[in-house]
Amino acid sequence: MTFDYDLFVIGGGSGGVRAARVASGDWGAKVGLAEESRMGGTCVIRGCVPKKLMVFASGFPALFEEARAYGWQAEAGAFDWPVFRTRLEAELDRLEAAYRNTLKTAGVTVHDTRAVIVDPHRVRLATGEEFTTKHILVATGGRPFVPEFPGSELAVTSNEMFHLPALPKRALVVGGGYIAGEFACILNGLGVKVHQYYRGAQILRGFDDEVRGHVANTMREEGINIHLGTSVTLLERTAGGIRVVGSDGSEREVDLVLYATGRRPNSAGLGLEALGLELGRSGEIPVDRYSQTAVPSIFAVGDVTGRINLTPVAIREGHAFADTVFGAKPTAFDHQLVASAVFTQPELGSVGLSEEAAREQEPIEVYATAFRPMKTAFAGKPDRVLMKLIVSQATRRVLGCHIVAPEAGEMIQLAAIAIRMGATKEDFDATCAVHPTMSEELVTMRKPVRSA
Repeated sequence: MTFDYDLFVIGGGSGGVRAARVASGDWGAKVGLAEESRMGGTCVIRGCVPKKLMVFASGFPALFEEARAYGWQAEAGAFDWPVFRTRLEAELDRLEAAYRNTLKTAGVTVHDTRAVIVDPHRVRLATGEEFTTKHILVATGGRPFVPEFPGSELAVTSNEMFHLPALPKRALVVGGGYIAGEFACILNGLGVKVHQYYRGAQILRGFDDEVRGHVANTMREEGINIHLGTSVTLLERTAGGIRVVGSDGSEREVDLVLYATGRRPNSAGLGLEALGLELGRSGEIPVDRYSQTAVPSIFAVGDVTGRINLTPVAIREGHAFADTVFGAKPTAFDHQLVASAVFTQPELGSVGLSEEAAREQEPIEVYATAFRPMKTAFAGKPDRVLMKLIVSQATRRVLGCHIVAPEAGEMIQLAAIAIRMGATKEDFDATCAVHPTMSEELVTMRKPVRSA
């Protein structure tokens, strides 16, 4: 049978674009791609890229304060949100154009519309056009989730945060994950009075418990009001803003309510169920280690699979798929030891097992240190850095590394290389320190603080 395409990709985010580019540009496949929104997906358009730029913007008030302690006559003026937003939107336009040019250079045919799956080898566009294809890749990503409750329509999500008409004076962030924590810190840094509600006992579930507590305490010291064991029961528009009623009986008025209570895979309405594919509880598409679904011609990568919702993971999955199917190089991305960073202030970097997960697996030693970093200590600030290594007693391999510090994301990337290579605690000990740096503490912790 002759097909219109060798591969048709549904979704123009990081994973889909990488798969399309490699399949076409590297392996010579005829590839079509459909994207109903902007090219670049969540990360580039409404996720990690604009968020990191907002993180940078929100960090300047603290830098001005530190500069004065170092002798500079520095004063921060008022933050001009419209100026920043305009530059931000221009940068996103530039990045989207770069993504489109990448696909064009690789020979991929782009369809700027929604696509659904008709059968295992046929897709239909919203324009009515239909194409046959040997393989289909679903890379539609995820979307923010807001539960339904009285007034829930008044809440915004991370999608809208980059395009606010004005910066609020008072904000409530609902959620305890990394997105909630990051935006709470961003808004606080920009001068917004921030409350954060989380229904659980501690924010940043899934990370090391000691690290979670350290980040939460630091956020509180910086002026963020974290309310644990608390959720929203009612939002109501008032003359002065939005009235919030909490499950703890509290009431307060804010100008903005941001819900960051999780994300859901974008799998609805694609036609998957009609093909006999049974989706997961949250709508995730089940796949094997090669990203193949139960329908042999259909694959899925990225957040829509519910594996690890990180952009670099989606990219590696997309590349592995293209190499496997079109390059005759069976490649399965290893989801173990994936490093991550949370861009709170200060940042959290993590790779490998938490102390809690490791001690359930085997006997361990824990090496940890907390200290005031030189830069901010000189400025009289109380900030404290936390560094922590989890070590196997039997093999001496470092099972996990956790850092809370400025630029922790930069440090954890390098630590991840060593840990993935199987470095032992003695390898860390044998590494000469770079002085004076924060990161030298990773190789100077000689005695465990506890064993488990």
